[in-house]
Amino acid sequence: MAVAMMLVTGQVLAANTSGPAPDFTLKSRSGENIKLSELRGQVVMINFWASWCGPCRQEMPILDQLYQRYEPMGFTLLGVNVEEDSAAAEKVLREIPVSFPVLYDSKNQVSENYQVRAMPSTFLIDRDGKVRYLHKGYKPGYEDEYQQQVRELIRE
Repeated sequence: MAVAMMLVTGQVLAANTSGPAPDFTLKSRSGENIKLSELRGQVVMINFWASWCGPCRQEMPILDQLYQRYEPMGFTLLGVNVEEDSAAAEKVLREIPVSFPVLYDSKNQVSENYQVRAMPSTFLIDRDGKVRYLHKGYKPGYEDEYQQQVRELIRE
C-alpha cells in the first residue's frame, strides 16, 4: 500500500503550509552529517526522490540549475534519497551528476516525519525554518513555479 501511494505522482500541490519544518540530521553523499536547523537563515528546498522514480530523474538536472543559480543568494537544495540501499541512488547520480548535497534517508524516518506520499515530493522552507510550499510529483513546467517561489522567499 505504501509503495503504491509513493508511485502516485499527481499534480503539483503548491500549498501554503504553516509551522516549522521537522528538524533532521542525515549523512550526505560526501560523508558529512547535515542538520536542517543549521541552515536556518537560508531558503531551503528539500526534494525527496528515489532511483526508480522517472519524474525524479527528469527534474534532477533542472533542480541542479536552480541550485547553481540561487545558491549565492542564500538558497540551498537538499536531495533526500529514500531508498534503503544507496547503491541504486549512486548509479543514478553517476548518470545524472548534481552539485547540490544528496542525503540518504535509508530508514525513512525523515520522509515519514514529512509525511511524504508521492515521488518526488518537494518542500520549500523559508529563512525562519517554516514550511511554505509543498509540491507533490513533477511534470515539465513545474520548475517555473519553483523558481518563482524561491525568488519570493529569497526576497523576504
